[in-house]
Amino acid sequence: MKQTLFKTRILNLTQLDLNQTLPSEEYQVCMKDLKNQIRDLTFLAKAKDRPILIVFEGWDAAGKGGAIRRLTSEIDPRLFEVHNISAPNGDEILHHYLWRFWNRIPKKGHIGIFDRSYYGRVLVERVEGFATDVEWSRAYEEIFLFEEQLQSFGTIIIKFWLHISSDEQLARFEMRKNDPLKRWKLTEEDWRNRDKWHLYEDAANEMFQKTDSPKAPWHLVPANDKYFARVMVLDAVKKRLEEELR
Repeated sequence: MKQTLFKTRILNLTQLDLNQTLPSEEYQVCMKDLKNQIRDLTFLAKAKDRPILIVFEGWDAAGKGGAIRRLTSEIDPRLFEVHNISAPNGDEILHHYLWRFWNRIPKKGHIGIFDRSYYGRVLVERVEGFATDVEWSRAYEEIFLFEEQLQSFGTIIIKFWLHISSDEQLARFEMRKNDPLKRWKLTEEDWRNRDKWHLYEDAANEMFQKTDSPKAPWHLVPANDKYFARVMVLDAVKKRLEEELR
């Protein structure tokens, strides 16, 4: 893949070029190489007792699950765990919102992957009114300190937002609705959230600005083309692990 695609990190969704694509042949070559390198790097992280935390956020139907499956396909299954984060349950509601994430952070040498994360506090909880203005405004500093403590423990943090256009999301929703094997993925809440697209976009852009840091960077991934998005995710993981481990 052309290295120029990964040189500049963008922290505003409106500035992403969603027209970037990757041919199938190049995709296959890139994925094989990246998977092998990431597998070796995770063994190196294990040897060095370095925990790895990878956070996935993004629009519904943006391809988070597909990216996670490709990322983990060659990693030793004993070394990673994927946490699919949904609304907090009764016991979790009784604790501070970060409590359930503290209980899921990876131990030394292991990898924790969050499909949705503690950033829900400043995204869905903010937009839907599940958190007060004071609560979600305070969360930026709480999250920053949370990640700072993980870093002091040696944790390598990598954060992704998979971005698609509203039109692309609608097309994927329609495909899911018409596919009996994928229809279960589509909910009424998914349709309702489309009406608040700009509110979520504003919340996400503010989140990037306030929680990006050199040791816990955000990677905004153009994901209209799934091949391009998956390779960009794996490439970013590989480069981040190389920086930290070598």
